[in-house]
Amino acid sequence: MSKIQVMDSDLANKIAAGEVVERCMNVVKELVENSIDASATTIKIELIDSGVKEIKVIDDGIGMDKGDAVLAFSRHATSKLKTLDDLFNINSLGFRGEALPSIASVSDVILKTSNGKVGTLVNIKGGKIESVENCDLKRGTTIVVKNLFYNTPVRLKYLKSLYTELSHITDYVNKMALSYPNIKFILVNNEKELLNTSGNGDLLKTILNIYGVVVASKMIYIESENNDYKISGYISLPELTKSNRSGITLLINNRVVKNNEIIKTILESYHLFIIKDRYPYAIINIEVDPFLVDVNVHPTKMEVKFSKLDTLQSLIYDTITDKLSKKTLIPKAIDDSIEDNYFDEPVKESKTIKPIEFKFDFEEEKVIENNNKVIEEKIEEVKLKSMTPIAIVHKTYIVCENEDGMYLIDQHAAAERINYEKVKEEMNNKNYKIMDVLIPYKIELPKNEYLILEQHFDLLDKLGFTYEEFGDNTILIRRHPSWISSNKTYESILKVIEIIVENEKFSEDKFLDRVAATVACRMSIMAGDYITLDEASKLIDELRKTKNPFNCAHGRPSIISYTNYDLEKMFKRSI
Repeated sequence: MSKIQVMDSDLANKIAAGEVVERCMNVVKELVENSIDASATTIKIELIDSGVKEIKVIDDGIGMDKGDAVLAFSRHATSKLKTLDDLFNINSLGFRGEALPSIASVSDVILKTSNGKVGTLVNIKGGKIESVENCDLKRGTTIVVKNLFYNTPVRLKYLKSLYTELSHITDYVNKMALSYPNIKFILVNNEKELLNTSGNGDLLKTILNIYGVVVASKMIYIESENNDYKISGYISLPELTKSNRSGITLLINNRVVKNNEIIKTILESYHLFIIKDRYPYAIINIEVDPFLVDVNVHPTKMEVKFSKLDTLQSLIYDTITDKLSKKTLIPKAIDDSIEDNYFDEPVKESKTIKPIEFKFDFEEEKVIENNNKVIEEKIEEVKLKSMTPIAIVHKTYIVCENEDGMYLIDQHAAAERINYEKVKEEMNNKNYKIMDVLIPYKIELPKNEYLILEQHFDLLDKLGFTYEEFGDNTILIRRHPSWISSNKTYESILKVIEIIVENEKFSEDKFLDRVAATVACRMSIMAGDYITLDEASKLIDELRKTKNPFNCAHGRPSIISYTNYDLEKMFKRSI
């Protein structure tokens, strides 16, 4: 008797369900994507107990006739792929034909659909069709999924808490709303509304619906393209960060995806603007010919691979850094974005001081940014206005004033920025001297680290170090570039080598940035060092001449402002 047998469709669907349907969020994802592919303008997701008990997705899409409604639950039945070429030119969200049969095999499903001519009601239990009936003609589709994993109790056992399942669903629906701001999304759990977007096509308003006014007020629009890719969306000012990457939404032709290389590029774009282990918000849509991207990597269709990845990374990096370099990045000590005056008239004041406003015009169903097409911006002067230091607090913070208000400047961050730009310019222009060392510095490393250093001796050569190998795993440094701090020479050289060893794979530009930032930090005045007001004045004058006076080389803010309006408000002079 033959040992090899063809498994029946019920078993095959349950195995497929293990890849497609891991948790409640996957069910919501597949059903919502079908609704989008059906040209829905409104999608409502209703959950009971975070979807564990019931998931209902209601749309106003094109619907199906009776034949398609029944056939949709057959494995690999799809209207989106007809030939092999279609697999490499995917424009729809769904295309495998696995989702509905996989979901139906591990749950009870009720499908109600109409194309406006015929209404069909299909009842399926455990993957088997129990009844097909006629129903009303209201155009659209409603799918109800009950008792998920009732016939696969092991999988049900591994579902997380209701809170965790709901968190995953909410995160996904948020990202889909950002991906399709022209679709109205409504999410309800146990009759409590969690999300309700306008669906008017305004991405910034959708950001506000999801993240709130504080985030929306600190987002800036980006748009750029090259021969292969076009990118658009919103990124946050450096002062707005999170402790994780959940604020980054990456879209490919409006499909929510994951790609670690692109996310890494976004983070690298901010590395001079925000501190380590903090992450920006970003919603970036990448438009590309489907032939240049593969979304068929995994059954969930979340992971993607790119052709010409390097050109996409360069486009994203250059666009973000250029946009940030043209903004005035002085964070306000008093955040007006939590005030009600975003939606009301400005507060009347005792003087003519006006708050900086970021006002949404929701009555006209738009945001004052010309509906995501930002009116051509004036390129802001990235220089500080002249200001006068009047005091120094705790030997760390310089208190300054000018006609606009009061400022606090971190003396170390300011000095670090000045020194960083000087060192970086010397590196780029090769206009520094090479200094002899009276007594060579001996640096010994563990074998694994020394092997990495050996591969990158060329970096030491380019920087102007003179060295020689000295026994096992040891080098002697005999000469070094003049931008190495004279009072902390050994520590600075050791740090340069540590940067090489810790970053076996890195770009040369990123390496030079890290070296310059490290050296600049060590050669700068520190918090607690005493300086006079005259020295503070000279420091501020030098800071004003830098390309980016708003952050130290490690991304910390160097200056914080209190506008005249802030001061009036704090002392209740504004009514």
